[in-house]
Amino acid sequence: MCGIVGYLQPKQHQISLPVLRQMSEAIKHRGPDAFGIWTDSKFGIALAQQRLAILDLSAAGQQPMLSACGNYTLVFNGEIYNHLELRTRLAKQTLAPSWRGHSDTESLLAGFAAWGIEDTLKHCVGMFALALWDRNQQTLTLARDRMGEKPLYYGWQNGCFLFGSELKALKVHPAFLNQIDRNVLTLYVRYNYIPAPYSIYQGIFKLPPSSYLVLAATSPVGVLPKPINYWQLPNPNDNSINSTQYKDLDDATAISELDTRLRQTIADQMIADVPLGAFLSGGIDSTTVVALMQAQSSQPIKTFTIGFQEASYNEAQYAHKIATYLGCDHTELYVTPQQAMAVIPSLPSRYDEPYADSSQIPTVLIAQLTRQHVTVSLSGDGGDELFGGYNRYFWASGIWQRLKGLPYRLRIVLANTILSLPPGAWNRVFNSSKFILPSRWHYSNPGDKLHKLAAMLQARSKEAVYLYLVSQWQQPSTIVLNAQEIPITLPKLQHGISTEDFAAWMMYQDQITYLPDDILVKVDRAAMSVALETRVPMLDHRLVEFAWQLPMHLKIRNGQSKWLLRQVLYQYVPKELLERPKIGFGIPIDTWLRGPLRDWAESLLTPTRLKQEGYFNSQLIQQKWQEHLVGSRNWAYHIWTILMFQAWLDQ
Repeated sequence: MCGIVGYLQPKQHQISLPVLRQMSEAIKHRGPDAFGIWTDSKFGIALAQQRLAILDLSAAGQQPMLSACGNYTLVFNGEIYNHLELRTRLAKQTLAPSWRGHSDTESLLAGFAAWGIEDTLKHCVGMFALALWDRNQQTLTLARDRMGEKPLYYGWQNGCFLFGSELKALKVHPAFLNQIDRNVLTLYVRYNYIPAPYSIYQGIFKLPPSSYLVLAATSPVGVLPKPINYWQLPNPNDNSINSTQYKDLDDATAISELDTRLRQTIADQMIADVPLGAFLSGGIDSTTVVALMQAQSSQPIKTFTIGFQEASYNEAQYAHKIATYLGCDHTELYVTPQQAMAVIPSLPSRYDEPYADSSQIPTVLIAQLTRQHVTVSLSGDGGDELFGGYNRYFWASGIWQRLKGLPYRLRIVLANTILSLPPGAWNRVFNSSKFILPSRWHYSNPGDKLHKLAAMLQARSKEAVYLYLVSQWQQPSTIVLNAQEIPITLPKLQHGISTEDFAAWMMYQDQITYLPDDILVKVDRAAMSVALETRVPMLDHRLVEFAWQLPMHLKIRNGQSKWLLRQVLYQYVPKELLERPKIGFGIPIDTWLRGPLRDWAESLLTPTRLKQEGYFNSQLIQQKWQEHLVGSRNWAYHIWTILMFQAWLDQ
C-alpha cells in the first residue's frame, strides 16, 4: 500500500528531481515508511512512490521497481492477494525470473514481462492503481483495479502528462493549471461527490475502475488515450445470467457456497507482515467479515468501533456484544460532538476535492482509532450493493409499481396537493393524529418524506425515480452559476422489466457509481490520511461475479434485505444479536448546523462572499439556510454539500 506519482514530458525531457520529490512529499501520509524515485531523461519520464510496507518489509520490496528483464519499471499502490499463485503459474510455464524477494510488486512485474499487461491484470485478484513504464515500447500504462478501491488521477497540463494517487500531488507540479470545472461542479452538487471519469479540475480525470490506458512517449501532446476495459460487471438485465449454474440453487447449497467463498476471500486478505484488524459497526456486513476472520484465527481478532452518545446514531453497544460473543480483542471509543467537529477543518485536505458525504467524519475517526493499534484493517463495505441492503431497493420498487398504474395527470394533482403544505405543517398534522395512525406510519419528519413522495409522483420513468433518490440538489443548474450539467448516461432498462428487476438494476447502478465514487473514496482517503491500509473482502471480483449471478430471491426475501448473507452469518452469530433496524454511519449534522457549527457555516455562506466568488446562486442558498435555521425544513445535507465546497475552496 502506498501513494504513487509521476509525469511524462514528451517535448521537454529534462526532469526536475526537486519537483518530483515535492509531488511525492504531498502524499507522504499514504506511505510514510520509505520513498523512492526513478527517472529517464531520454524520454522525459519520472516515477515516485511513498511506501506503506505491508508485504516484504525488506529493501527487496522497495519501489519504483525494475523487472528482472530490465524493460519495465513499476510504481504500484495496493495489494495482489493471489500473487503467490501468479508465481506458481509462472514457474509451471518456466517463465519465472530469479526472485529477489517475496513482494507482490515483483510478482506483477514478472507477469507483465511474461504475459503482457491485459492478461496479467485479468489474472490478478486484488486492489491496485499502478503506473508501468515500458522502455522498449516507450509507453506509459496506467491501470486500476476492477471495483475502484484504489484511486488514480491523470491528465495533460501545459504540455506535461501528470498522474498520481491524489490531486494534491499533481497540484505541486509547476505545469498544473488549477482551473475549476464549473460543469463538473453541477455533478458534485447533485451527487455529493464527483463521479468518474471527472475531477473538479479542467483537464484532470479519474481512471475508471477495471480499466487501463496506454500513452506513448511519441503521442501528440494534449491527446488522451481512451481507457480500455479489461473486466466488466455482469449486467443484471442480461438474460444469460438467468441461465447460469446458480439459477436453481436451493437455499442450503447457496448458503454453503457463499460461506465457502467468503471464508476463502477473507483468508486471502488476512495475509500481512504487519498487525491486522477490522472495523466492526455491529451491522450485518462488518459482523460477517469479523465472524469469518475469527473463525479462521487462533488469536483474538482486533476490532474497532466508535460510538456516539446520541442513541439514534449509535451502534457501539451492539458491536461490543458481538465482539464479546466472538471473543475478539475489541477497542471502542465514544466520541463527543466536540471531537467529531474537530475533524471538520481537516476534511478538505484529506479528501482533496469537494466531497460531501457527512459520514466522512465518523470514517476519519474510526481510521484514527484503528491506526493506533494496527496497520491493516478489513472492512464490510460492498455488502449493501451486492446483496440488496439499502432501503430504496424495497420501497422505491414498491412505490413505483403502485404509481405507474395511476394516470400521470392524477399523479401531478396528488403531487401538487402534497406540496401545497410545507413539511412543517405536515409534521404537525401527523403528530396530532398519532393516536389514530398505525405504528408503521409513525415516521420522523413525515413532512419531508411526503415531499419526496410528491417528487416521485412526478417521475415519468424508473430511471427518473432512481436519479431523484440519489440526487441531493435536484436541479444543479439553478444553484451553480454559468454552468451546464454534464449528462450521466445510465444503462437502459429493458422493456417490461419487473419490480424485482428494478431493485437489481438499482443495485447495479450503485455498484458502478455510488460504491466506487462515494463509499470507496470515503474509506480510502480517511484511512490513507493516517497511513492505514483498508481491505474490502466483499469486493473480491470472484465474489462479486458469484453474487451477480444469484437470483434476487436469495438476496431480498419477504421484505428482508441481504437474506443469503444473513443465513451465512447466523451460523456464527445468534440472530438476536443482529436483528434491529439499520442505523447507518451518520452524525446529527442537522442539529449541529443549527447549534455549534452555525458560526462556521455562516462564515462560509455570507451573501457577499458567495457573490464575490461567483460559483453559487447566493439567494437560493440563503433561502435554504434560513429555512433550516428556523426548523421549517431540514436542508442539512443540501447545505453540507455547499459548505464542503466552500471549505475546500478556502484551502
